[in-house]
Amino acid sequence: MSSITLKLAAAPAVQPLPEHRSRGYWASVLQRFMRDPVAVGAATVVALLVLMAVFAPWLAPSDPYATSILKRLKPIGTEGLPLGSDELGRDMLSRLIVGARLSLFMGIVPVLVAFVIGAGIGILAGYAGGRTNTVIMRTIDVFYAFPSVLLAIALSGALGAGIFNALVSLTMVFIPQIARVAESVTAQARNRDYVEAARATGANAFTIVRVHVLGNVLGPIFVYATSLIAVSMILASGLSFLGLGVKPPEPDWGLMLNTLRTAIYTQPWIAALPGVMIFITSISFNLLSDGLRSAMDNKG
Repeated sequence: MSSITLKLAAAPAVQPLPEHRSRGYWASVLQRFMRDPVAVGAATVVALLVLMAVFAPWLAPSDPYATSILKRLKPIGTEGLPLGSDELGRDMLSRLIVGARLSLFMGIVPVLVAFVIGAGIGILAGYAGGRTNTVIMRTIDVFYAFPSVLLAIALSGALGAGIFNALVSLTMVFIPQIARVAESVTAQARNRDYVEAARATGANAFTIVRVHVLGNVLGPIFVYATSLIAVSMILASGLSFLGLGVKPPEPDWGLMLNTLRTAIYTQPWIAALPGVMIFITSISFNLLSDGLRSAMDNKG
C-alpha cells in the first residue's frame, strides 16, 4: 500500500502547482475517474447509501423499533414485510434502512477524525525529519504493531461498550496507519526542487507546508483514508457483534448480525441480510478508493 501511495504522490508533486495548474490537474482526475465505469458505479452505490441514511426516517415503511411476538421471523416476501422480520417481529426492511445511519456513521467518522489527526502528525514528522521524525514515528509504530482487530477490541474493552467509546477506539486504530502514509509522501515532497527554492527565498516552514506541501500530499493521503472506510465499517460491525459497540435496540447492521445469529437455522436468508448490506457497502468503498487512486495516477 505504501509503495502505491508513493507512486501517486510523485505525479502531482513534480513541480509547484499554481492555481490554474491545480484546477487543470483535478479536472483531469475527474475525467479519468468518469471514464472508469466500475468506479462510477461504486460512487453511485455509495451516494445512494448516503442518501438512504440521510432520509431513512422518511424511507422506512414502518417503525423499526415496533415489536410483535406474532410476527417473529417471518420469511422474505411476507405481506407487509417484504424482507421479513427479525427475532422480535420488527420489520427488517425498516431496520436495514435506518441501520444505514449508524453503520455509515461508525464507518466514516473514525476515518475522518483519524485523517485530520494522522495527516497532521505524519506531515509534521515527514517535513521536520531528524529526531522529531524518529520520536514521532517510533511512537506511532508502537500502535501500528498491533493488528487492527485486536487493538480495536482491546481499546473498546478498556473504555467500555458504547458508540462514543467505539468511535474513539476505531479512531486510535486508524491514526497510526494514516500517519505513516502521510509521513512517507511528505518526506518525499520536502526534497523537491520547488521546496528548496522556497527555502532559498526565505519562506518559513509554515508557509512552505501550507503553500507547497499540503496541496501535493493531501490527495494521496485522502485516497488511502477512503480505503479505510470499509475496514472501519467491518471493525465497527465486529465490535457491535461482540457487544462493545452499538447497544440494543438501536438498528445497526453489525448488531443485527449478532441478534439474528440464533435464527441462522430457521431463517438463514433473513439472518444474512445485514451481512449483505455490510458487504455491498464495504466493496463499494473499496472500489471507489481504487478508482480514485487510478484517476490520480496520471501515468496510468
